[in-house]
Amino acid sequence: MSSPEYARNAPYAHNPGPFDPHAAETLAYGVTYDPAWYANPGAYEDTYAPAYEGAPGPPDVDAVLPRQGGGTSAPRTPDAGPPPGTGHRSARRRTRGADRADTSMRRLLPQALVVAFLAGGTTAFVAEDKAIELTVDGVPRDLHTFADDVTELLEEEGLDVGAHDVVAPAPDMALASGDEVVVRYGRPVILTLDGHRREIWTTAHTVDAALRQLGVRAEGAYLSVSRSRRIGREGLTLDVRTERSVTVMADGRARTIRTNAATVREAVEEAGVTLRGQDATSVPQDSFPRDGQTVTVLRITGTKEVREEEIPFEVRRSEDPSLFRGTEVIERAGQPGLRRVTYSVRTVNGVRQKPRRTATDVVREPRDQIVRVGTRPMPTSVQGADHLNWQGLASCESGGRPGAVDPSGTYGGLYQFDTQTWQSLGGSGRPQDAPATEQTFRAKKLYVQRGASPWPHCGARLQG
Repeated sequence: MSSPEYARNAPYAHNPGPFDPHAAETLAYGVTYDPAWYANPGAYEDTYAPAYEGAPGPPDVDAVLPRQGGGTSAPRTPDAGPPPGTGHRSARRRTRGADRADTSMRRLLPQALVVAFLAGGTTAFVAEDKAIELTVDGVPRDLHTFADDVTELLEEEGLDVGAHDVVAPAPDMALASGDEVVVRYGRPVILTLDGHRREIWTTAHTVDAALRQLGVRAEGAYLSVSRSRRIGREGLTLDVRTERSVTVMADGRARTIRTNAATVREAVEEAGVTLRGQDATSVPQDSFPRDGQTVTVLRITGTKEVREEEIPFEVRRSEDPSLFRGTEVIERAGQPGLRRVTYSVRTVNGVRQKPRRTATDVVREPRDQIVRVGTRPMPTSVQGADHLNWQGLASCESGGRPGAVDPSGTYGGLYQFDTQTWQSLGGSGRPQDAPATEQTFRAKKLYVQRGASPWPHCGARLQG
């Protein structure tokens, strides 16, 4: 038994064999290494007991540690010494047990205080926490919040709402656990309804819902986008033309249709009426057809006419002191011009309309007429004729009217001059156009030349 293996296992001499650490005995609590224990391990009991299992106060050593050795004995008096086989180890065990009990109590007291504090805080936490269902634009989610009202909840969630957004309940309403908060954002829509354009705001998510919200009848209407189209936060542009009743009158027949056409032209085509050439309608073809409107189709045929028209000449007069006052001499005769005018002639539903001038071309320019006007005072006296009864002659010849003209148009004036005789006496133009004084003056001159013969029927009045 002098081998190293035996030397290592010398304490286990009573159980010779290889060392098995898993089969080794556990040293009893409070027992230090003692060869006697290994010789008789049953003589030592495990004296460990937790500190909290003992009663308060100084520990009873006898109750904690029974006397070691065989059999029982009477209780020891306080003056008795330590039991046999214990010595200083027993005293150290008693001191260690008391210290361990105090340490356990000091450790448990703070823990108890913390538990009590946490219990109270948890009660307050549970009281302030609220379970809320928040629905934003139709998407719901459950959350917990400490917010007191709807405004605080929206701020916590980073939700900004504006004047066109809808929040229910109202932002200043208090919150309670189990409440539901709904946020619907407004969306801008540029709506052109039956030709009228305006900008509106809606909280609807689809075009169909927006039309219902606006009270627009979509049945039979034209929509620029699908009714199921979703409306994003950025909005959209929407053109809606509702169904209307329009009557088209054409070729003596009335046709009433239901249409959502954008223009009168489209409505006429839907009525089965074809516009040809210069055909027109009673209202502009690109205008919007209204409900109950009657549109008349005008069948128009057009032609062109070219006419030649005279351009009148102008008369330019200049004063001539060599001529008696009231005398005018045409120095250059005027000549009218000529122009060619084009007219458009239309027939509307078989009725000819007033021609409309569309073009003018000048073929010949007019030439002005130049006239000399006398400024010399007219003499009223003619020697040898002033004493005669010229008023009586005038009454007989013309009834005393300076502008009188005989039925044949040959003779005119107070004294019924013919034009050739009148001009030979220095007169200009026609005698009936000259002043009465000039006519009398030239009649006196004629009498001096030829006597009363120019007036065969009334000449005798000169003497009376």
